Amino acid sequence: MASLSLLSIFLFFSLISSSISQQPSPPKGLLIDCGATISSTIEDRIWQADTDYITTGTSKTLNASDLLPTLSTIRSFPLTKNPQKYCYNVPVFRKAKYLIRTSYYYGGINGRDLPPVFDQIVDGTIWSIVNTTEDYVKGFSSYYEGVFVAKGKTMSVCIGVNSYTDSDPFISALEFVILGDSVYNSTDFKTYGLSLIARNSFGYQGSLIKYPDDPFDRYWQPFGDNNSIIQSTRNMSVSGFWNLPPSKVFDTEMTSDKVAPMELQWPSVSLPNTIYYIALYFADNRNLVVGQSSVFNISLNGINYYHNLNVTPTGVAIFATRWPLSGVTKITLTPTAGSDVGPMINAGEIFNVLLLGGTTATRDVIALEKVRDSFQKPPLDWNGDPCLPRQYSWTGVTCSEGPRIRVVKLNMMSMGLSGSISDGIANLTALTDIFLGNNNLSGPIPDLSSLRRLQSLHLENNQFSGEIPRSLGTIVSLRELFIQNNNLTGQVPDNLTGKPGLNFTFSPGNHFSFPSP
Repeated sequence: MASLSLLSIFLFFSLISSSISQQPSPPKGLLIDCGATISSTIEDRIWQADTDYITTGTSKTLNASDLLPTLSTIRSFPLTKNPQKYCYNVPVFRKAKYLIRTSYYYGGINGRDLPPVFDQIVDGTIWSIVNTTEDYVKGFSSYYEGVFVAKGKTMSVCIGVNSYTDSDPFISALEFVILGDSVYNSTDFKTYGLSLIARNSFGYQGSLIKYPDDPFDRYWQPFGDNNSIIQSTRNMSVSGFWNLPPSKVFDTEMTSDKVAPMELQWPSVSLPNTIYYIALYFADNRNLVVGQSSVFNISLNGINYYHNLNVTPTGVAIFATRWPLSGVTKITLTPTAGSDVGPMINAGEIFNVLLLGGTTATRDVIALEKVRDSFQKPPLDWNGDPCLPRQYSWTGVTCSEGPRIRVVKLNMMSMGLSGSISDGIANLTALTDIFLGNNNLSGPIPDLSSLRRLQSLHLENNQFSGEIPRSLGTIVSLRELFIQNNNLTGQVPDNLTGKPGLNFTFSPGNHFSFPSP
């Protein structure tokens, strides 16, 4: 277990409001109905068709009449032998904090009894494994939530084929919701993201709590066990709570009817051994007589989490930003000596703290996107981050190690490419090797003199035309230049024919003229 010195706890109090709050405005963000061909309005919120955000996959409609509209269509992606990712590229506000939610309902679309298992990825970080089997067997859909800060003007959410994927992966819906500045702001989002494990309203037995009760449309699941439950209705202002939970979660509470420890297993799943963000919410709704107090200690798996917590009707929330957990987790609420009533709890959230995987250098991303756009039928996985996660780098792209990720090699030999080579390739200044031979590329060879590290350039067996750029002879590091079997014309530059140490093949198959001796 990791050191408890990583623990950081924050304490905030709420205020009681005497007025009923007005209906909140819909959360700001973007809702994408995956597989849908037209946009629609559902519960006064606009869901966009996904065709503006992805260029791969197939739209499919499930054969069921009782599904929610956003689950009735999916986008399905082809299963491949090698790890491959398929990405939605979504416009965002740079440095804004987003709740990202993905939803899945299989519906037997692949003709198999059970849904496939696959990865989901945000930018260069593997977010989680998507395994919807248990929910699907029960007739449920599945959703995943994470909290990430946008580092640029777009974010990518990708479906990744992994070694467990046995049929076509898919997705039903994708949501980007902008969160308030205060929400989860104890996390360093330059380094970490948050992946939801559980978010529950304790003692609550109704339907899912979401918008309009939650202003950010977070999902709060009901949670009950053998402990006592108290229900009430009150106008709780949550403006003083850091994460702004919906006031509805304070209408129920789980409590002990004795002045004795109360224990609950939460979350209900066994946890991998890693670091978690935990937030617990309390507001004692019991009618305590003057002089009575509700004070208790909180421990997680026998480790002290908070000491002498004094809960009043005004409410309190406690946070641990980095807490180590593993396996089954038990929360124990133990009354302190002199406490007049048993302990209680209203709600809780727990997230896996994800170490972000980084990003490819921006100039290389922009350059590769220009190269991709100049190709016809580029590889299907040329979306999202080109280099990260490492096992999902773009087909034919090799990247450097270390903190600054650069593209160092392009190997697209014999991949059926057509189109041309964008001048943007010259901005991939860390390239050492370019292999584009045995395709059907045409147009001129661009000026590559800025590629000072380039050692190998293979353009043979294509349809390139025009002259050989004389600037190729200025690349000191160049050791291999293969351009045979194209439609090149003009004279062969003497700074290439006489370049020492260069393996240079320019015939047959071109139409060069040579100066008179």
